[in-house]
Amino acid sequence: MLFNVPEDVTSQAKSNFEQALKFTQTATEATEKLFDLNVQTAKAASADVVSQIKALTSVKDVQELSSLQTTFAQANAEKAAGYARAVYGWATETQAEVSKLFETQVAEINKNVVEAIDRAAKSAPSGSEFAFAAIKSALTAANQAYDVMSKAGKQVAAYTETTLSTAATGESTPASRKRAA
Repeated sequence: MLFNVPEDVTSQAKSNFEQALKFTQTATEATEKLFDLNVQTAKAASADVVSQIKALTSVKDVQELSSLQTTFAQANAEKAAGYARAVYGWATETQAEVSKLFETQVAEINKNVVEAIDRAAKSAPSGSEFAFAAIKSALTAANQAYDVMSKAGKQVAAYTETTLSTAATGESTPASRKRAA
């Protein structure tokens, strides 16, 4: 027995597959960037260890040893902070790309649902307009709730980024200024 697959189902499946491919590509690229960052960091750390060991082998007295330890600790802390900033930048960029893909998919799904509701309403018996109006109203409310949550998430991400940026530069944040007052 053969089944006719409606064109809508086929196009939606194709769209979903394309979105999955885009997500996979984004995830692969993000993983590759993080891997490259980690390899570069490991190479730099290895070179630093070698140079620090060489410097330690030429120490002549305790004062020079203490000075070198302080210098190494400060340099290593700065490099660790730089690595943390790089990872945060990677995470922020990846999150933005995934969010964009997700928002595109949600918009496409909403468009398809509205079109399906409109088609169903045209072929529905008279008197069912109220039910379709209720469905559209519920869909609109859900979309508005999604928009509010999405905007709130973006605001939290922006505030977090601002806080981390100001912490990295040593400036005070509005929250820390309030606590200090």
